[in-house]
Amino acid sequence: MATILHIDSSARPGRSDTTAHGSHSRRLTARFIARWQQHRPDDTIIYRDVGTTPPKPVTGDWIHAAFTKPEAREDWMHDVLRESDILIDELLKADIIVTGVPMYNFGMPAQMKAWIENIVRVGRTFGFDRARDGVPYWPMVTGNKTAIVLSSRGDYGYNPGERVGHLNHVEGGVFTPLEYIGITDHHSAAIEYDEFGDDRTQHSIATAEAEVDRLVQFLLPRFSA
Repeated sequence: MATILHIDSSARPGRSDTTAHGSHSRRLTARFIARWQQHRPDDTIIYRDVGTTPPKPVTGDWIHAAFTKPEAREDWMHDVLRESDILIDELLKADIIVTGVPMYNFGMPAQMKAWIENIVRVGRTFGFDRARDGVPYWPMVTGNKTAIVLSSRGDYGYNPGERVGHLNHVEGGVFTPLEYIGITDHHSAAIEYDEFGDDRTQHSIATAEAEVDRLVQFLLPRFSA
């Protein structure tokens, strides 16, 4: 049995294949899950829609609680960290993390950033020791997890080396903190030309959907035993 954590972060509630002006990233994540379940219908899917129900942002109290040793925490500290604990527990259960992350102003939506801020946490997903030789930080998430970012954006050429690739902070913004906590297997696909709504958009949709299908076929053998 495999467990997939499916996260959507678009502010648009619908999918572009079923709703007028719906979300392209939701379209891609839904396609991944549907294709996966065609082959493995009994696998566990954990769904979290941070786009419509975002996690609470990190506060001073959150930081105080997170950096207090668990045995020394007061009741209010456990309350402050409760949502973070739930989000981390979901992440730790997952073999594959499939995220729908549209580009908003060159980066990820604030809702997705709030999720990342809640799951990158000292003592739970990364360790820290000032007395440690070399780098004082180390990843704590194990299990050969895979992270996938399925994105959407306007204009064109946001891949590395392309015309405006240096302005794209979506995939790196997600993959860098995940790698920091120990999730190093990364894959992505994206729909571009969103604002044009012409043949370029349709071609990009078809290309991204084909890449989603390829990713499913690529990952399935890992769970065939």
